[in-house]
Amino acid sequence: MSRRTPALIAAAVLLPLALTACSTSETSTDAQGGPEASAKSDGFPYTVTNCGVTTTYKAPPKRVVTMNQHVTEIMLELGLTKSLVGTAYLDDKVLPKYAKDYASVPVIAKEYPSYEQVLATNPDFVYGGYSSAFTAGDGRGREAFKKSGIETRLNTESCAKADTPMETLYEEIREVGRTFGVTDRAEAWIKQAKADNATTAEKLKDLKPLPVFVYDSGDKTAFTAGGKGIGNELIKRAGGTNIFADLDKSFGDASWENVVARKPEAIVIYDYGATTVAQKKKRLLTDPALADVPAIKNKRFAVMPLSDAVLGVRVPAAVEKLAAQLHPAATTS
Repeated sequence: MSRRTPALIAAAVLLPLALTACSTSETSTDAQGGPEASAKSDGFPYTVTNCGVTTTYKAPPKRVVTMNQHVTEIMLELGLTKSLVGTAYLDDKVLPKYAKDYASVPVIAKEYPSYEQVLATNPDFVYGGYSSAFTAGDGRGREAFKKSGIETRLNTESCAKADTPMETLYEEIREVGRTFGVTDRAEAWIKQAKADNATTAEKLKDLKPLPVFVYDSGDKTAFTAGGKGIGNELIKRAGGTNIFADLDKSFGDASWENVVARKPEAIVIYDYGATTVAQKKKRLLTDPALADVPAIKNKRFAVMPLSDAVLGVRVPAAVEKLAAQLHPAATTS
């Protein structure tokens, strides 16, 4: 699970973006019907500090490699498919709405590519989802790419300090849109996301939050969602309380004794990888130590794809889907 463990990186300085700097780029349609950027250079040069790395862009990047699913989906959502010359590392299937565009992008590695595999695509920009995407020990450090004339971006969930994950998501979309000269698309997405979040919040406003335990994986200890990051925010906005919100990271290990002591009434299982949801449920239901946990007694489970629970464009819909599982009576309309 190291790919989702944030590195101790210097605090990112997220620069405020004025709407007056919006791009006036036009939108065209490709032969497959998907929107593609025809970004002009209005609004450039653009300087942004991302996870401690300051970059000035004189024009939008043209040849991009993405590593990790949620950043790939951000690019696809913003209509930047034709900018992608390579991608790598899915946790699960891309959303159906992106399937056709995703199929047009070369997959250069099943998991993380080597530095040489990335260079073979002749990129001018690499976008990583987790801090492990830029592991210096594997030769993929951001400094190494910079020396080769390649700019980089790391999804800010890996370095954000503020306890406002949804605002961090909006800023991530805003900065990516600004970098690629498609500010209008980014702002349109943010506006719709805020509206969707408000709709879900209205449905849940009178409900008592449900104590929730996230089970990602683990046997001797439970790998779970902590109080940092979008996973905790998802639970809060879906009408729950994360029993490990006091864990000062996005993901981390918790003892099974603490799971028992904190008495979750629902368990959210992250669905990804080789271990199935059925296998995870069996592990939880057959553990004698967990027999008195209310969620186990009542077999009250919710399921989320891992790619729903990280900082990407799935988040507003994921809040609604999780709310429907935790509070079905309140969310049925």
